[in-house]
Amino acid sequence: MMIDKAALRTQMHERRAGLSADLRSNAAGAVAAQADALLLQTGAAPRSCISIYWAIGPELDPAPLAAALASRGHTLCLPVMVGKAKPLVFRTYAPGDVLVERTWGIKEPAVTAATVIPSILLVPLVAFDDRGYRLGYGGGFYDRTLQRLRETAAVTAVGLAYDEQHVDEVPHLLHDQPLDWVLTPSGLRRCGGR
Repeated sequence: MMIDKAALRTQMHERRAGLSADLRSNAAGAVAAQADALLLQTGAAPRSCISIYWAIGPELDPAPLAAALASRGHTLCLPVMVGKAKPLVFRTYAPGDVLVERTWGIKEPAVTAATVIPSILLVPLVAFDDRGYRLGYGGGFYDRTLQRLRETAAVTAVGLAYDEQHVDEVPHLLHDQPLDWVLTPSGLRRCGGR
């Protein structure tokens, strides 16, 4: 049976929006508590550059995890949109930096922040499956970015999600880039898509 991507996206947006504030807060703390496991399992080198994201709406908030990673000496960066249908670029960020609000309420570092290439990307999502395919917002930014990065470097993509965002199957096309791992409050899981 063919899964309708738009219908699944709507269903999963509603599911995520229905999660309580307490559950969302506890989830962010539970994910942050797994910082050492994340670094160990993904083979992160000391002082790695790790891309986080700025949570919008009911997305799982990576801020507590970001603080834990920064406290362990890792460099953080945030994605920056440079144009429609173009890969993201990444600029350095430290907790407490002043950010600029851009399209869709997404906050980005100022243009004066250094541009970097992360070795680990923490990726937001709407839904995920065991193979690592993710349902995003439909713009394809992370797919284009991961494809470009994977052509030239070893990069690890880790989806951050609530356990409630897991589905049996996310419909995907050849250009869709699977995640290597998904980190949820219940643990880190290796994906089988690559």
